[in-house]
Amino acid sequence: MIRQPLRLLAGTTLALSLLGGATVASKAQEFINVLTGGTSGVYYPLGVALSEMYGANMDGVRTQVQSTKASVENLNLLQDQRGEIAFALGDSVAFAWEGNEEVGFSEPLTDIRAIAAIYPNYIQIVASEESGIETVADLAGKRVSVGAPASGTELNARAILAAAGMSYDDLALVEYLPYAESAELIKNRQLDATLQSSGLGVAFIKDLAATMPITIVEVPADVVESIGAPYVATVIPAGTYEGQDEDVSTAAVGNQLVTHAGVSDETAYQMTKLMFENLDQMVAAHAAARDISLDTALDGLAIPLHPGAERYYQEAGVQ
Repeated sequence: MIRQPLRLLAGTTLALSLLGGATVASKAQEFINVLTGGTSGVYYPLGVALSEMYGANMDGVRTQVQSTKASVENLNLLQDQRGEIAFALGDSVAFAWEGNEEVGFSEPLTDIRAIAAIYPNYIQIVASEESGIETVADLAGKRVSVGAPASGTELNARAILAAAGMSYDDLALVEYLPYAESAELIKNRQLDATLQSSGLGVAFIKDLAATMPITIVEVPADVVESIGAPYVATVIPAGTYEGQDEDVSTAAVGNQLVTHAGVSDETAYQMTKLMFENLDQMVAAHAAARDISLDTALDGLAIPLHPGAERYYQEAGVQ
């Protein structure tokens, strides 16, 4: 007589427990995967900073930082909803929206949405001093790494070489490697130079400069101007790297933070708001973040804003 109610009570308790577990699980399903780049670049430490501020300030959210081949891969992952926010170069974003097959987009990525324009990437060509390379024209006949295949950096390499009247055919050897691997091959005298697109003060060049004499290679302003937007002529200031005593002319392309249409308005709003309200954490992660500003957050965006980001800008008086 007593066992049956006990069994019922036990079953009820189990059911409530399972329901409670389902409620917890449903809350834990809010997930933000931050898509970055190579761990020795700028995207990665800034992505870690975003992940930490989101995890600490957004209730019920779990975060993860994913190291990738950067811009092109990140945008394709967003389209497939395999990430919630990503770093990408502005020209790659425009190519993704168009669906440029040549650069790695098999169809227009119509689900990607903008969060913000952030800081500029500088085209940084670094060569061993012993290679004798001083300007982009000197890369002819040399062994050069141009970034990971079909990455934003590699797209930049093609554009810079073409503007200088060159192609990969003019190089003695082309390697498709990211930052750290390229630096190691230069140290080992297996490469003469690498072209990489990154924020100033990138770790792999600092490490290389501390190991051996290097040259930061010039990209003349007229070469950059022949490409046109979104490339702009700029300089790498003297003293950015050890042994670099003078300003070096080069090109810059803006970076953007991008999400996708499937991310909720509230999540996109919080991701945007938290970054701009915690820029000190971004700068602490990497000095390139000093250039992130509300004043330029909407500059050069080639795709629609996410409605959640748009709401934040309206509140902040930017729109």
